[in-house]
Amino acid sequence: MNKLLTLTLAVAATFSVLSSAQASDFPIKDKPITIIVPFTAGGPTDRVARDLAESLRKPLGASAVVIENAPGAGSSIGANKVAKASPDGHTLLLNHIGMATIPTLVRSVPFKVETDFEYLGMINEVPMTLVSKPTLPAKNYKELVTWIAANKGKINLGNAGIGSASHLCGLLLQTALQTDMTTIPYKGTSAAMNDLLGGQIDLMCDQTTNTTGQIEAKKINAYAVTTTKHLTIPALKDLPTLQESGLKGFEITIWHGLYAPKGTPPEIVKKINDALKVALKDPEFIKKEEGLGAIIISDKRVEPAEHKKYVASEIAKWSPIIKAAGVYAD
Repeated sequence: MNKLLTLTLAVAATFSVLSSAQASDFPIKDKPITIIVPFTAGGPTDRVARDLAESLRKPLGASAVVIENAPGAGSSIGANKVAKASPDGHTLLLNHIGMATIPTLVRSVPFKVETDFEYLGMINEVPMTLVSKPTLPAKNYKELVTWIAANKGKINLGNAGIGSASHLCGLLLQTALQTDMTTIPYKGTSAAMNDLLGGQIDLMCDQTTNTTGQIEAKKINAYAVTTTKHLTIPALKDLPTLQESGLKGFEITIWHGLYAPKGTPPEIVKKINDALKVALKDPEFIKKEEGLGAIIISDKRVEPAEHKKYVASEIAKWSPIIKAAGVYAD
């Protein structure tokens, strides 16, 4: 065996030992795991992260799992913070479908979605609802379509910011209805919902995790869901789907996934993925999520490699839609 080959094998063995040592020490005692949420506190993605935190902490054996909000630029600010973090498993990213829209939505992305993260697995899928301010006269989807036709050029469509789930749903909705609305972007879902409740905006398409409580309280009007099947939760079970209401092929659910910085040791990736699988079966987590209409992932997309394939397919899906709309988050 030549000296170069011997040296190469020795270096590889050393890194393998170091990696295993890192994994055995993970999580470090008294060092919390921080989940970066690239959106404002109080929004749907923030809620998923906070619901998940304790369910993930227990199987990991971490001292704590804390949430840090880093919103802006179509979720790329928070994502970049994780991409540049130490790859020791203590800084993670929880992002939604924005992970697939960043490459097209943000002009100058300081990282590559496909290669600068270790994919840890998919968490859930969240349906969306088409809702309006409480004083809007339309009481069902058919009446809403008539109202939209009669008010072209006057309709304000709110969203939680460029690149948010509500923004993406709004793009699809305008395309499907073949009409333009005045898009009002807010700095987070809470602000958008407050103005919808107050009547400052007319319509919004947002995740059930944000709208269900308001629909239950009858504080806003609800017209349809964005899934192909009816939802089972009481407040939404009588809502039709947009597809059966006439928008053929209209379907959108907002998924969430978990990520670590590139270079996180495989053993740590496996530990987190194993803990995630346990967390997704935690009755308390399931109760919280399903109560808001979210669907917990139980298929192969919970595996890192399969989730990465899925994100690639979502990038291919959303890229032409965003390009056609000509919108950017920076």
